[in-house]
Amino acid sequence: MNLISMIFGAILTNNIILSKFLGICPFMGVSKNTKSAVGMGAAVLFVILASSVITYAVQYLILVPAGIEYMQLIAFILIIASFVQLVEMVLKKYSPSLYKSLGVYLPLITTNCAVLFVAQDNIAKAYTLLETVVNAIAVSVGFMLVLFLFSCIRERLDSADTLPSWKGNPVALIVAGLMALAFTGLAGIF
Repeated sequence: MNLISMIFGAILTNNIILSKFLGICPFMGVSKNTKSAVGMGAAVLFVILASSVITYAVQYLILVPAGIEYMQLIAFILIIASFVQLVEMVLKKYSPSLYKSLGVYLPLITTNCAVLFVAQDNIAKAYTLLETVVNAIAVSVGFMLVLFLFSCIRERLDSADTLPSWKGNPVALIVAGLMALAFTGLAGIF
């Protein structure tokens, strides 16, 4: 039951974008069309999952036994950067159109605070390896869900009749605020 509440909490009520405001750069930048949003969500899912597992192992097999827990931030950033490079190389080779549509936002996953937050949060909450994997997947699915929903709304907003001064980011930020309110409304359920 704890894992189920963790899953629904990470996806809906404690969504990393809408409740913690982490990962806003790709949220605003890549959400202009659904294909790019899903591609970014999948890339973030892979990076968060892989880096969470490896950082868990590094923390408990290297840093803690050696008594160098203070190196956690540097070690985690290096691990995340390595996985982002791997994702970038794979996308460049197998999906050049997606690689091109993600543009500068793909390498920015390295500095995406959401990825680092999940890795450090798993350690701070003393999750087991299973809980770490479940949390990483749930947070990533929540990230992808919000990115996809937001991209669908933004595609509709582009053809909507809005005030010229509200076009683009102003109306997108209002919609993001409304989405945050809607997801927060689910807090009593989980």
